[in-house]
Amino acid sequence: MHQDQTSTATSVALDAPTTEQAVRRALAAHGRLVVDAADVAAIADLYALGLTSHATVTVMLAIENDLDLEFPDALLNRSTFATIESIVAAAEASA
Repeated sequence: MHQDQTSTATSVALDAPTTEQAVRRALAAHGRLVVDAADVAAIADLYALGLTSHATVTVMLAIENDLDLEFPDALLNRSTFATIESIVAAAEASA
């Protein structure tokens, strides 16, 4: 039986989260934000919204696991995790 490779690849691609979706999901689960992560502007200061150093580590690990990547040591700093936009950029640079 012949399986259409195109439809299989499309299905897998549609199931994979975007980087921003993975970041928002990690923030919702582990960020301890005072607002819903889905409602946070991409450039909002996450630390002002309740993100702590400890929560940052948990968020980072969740993103690494979800996207199968590893943040390099050079990106492990407060500014990398200050906004959704900066986390997305760091994650995409690490992929």
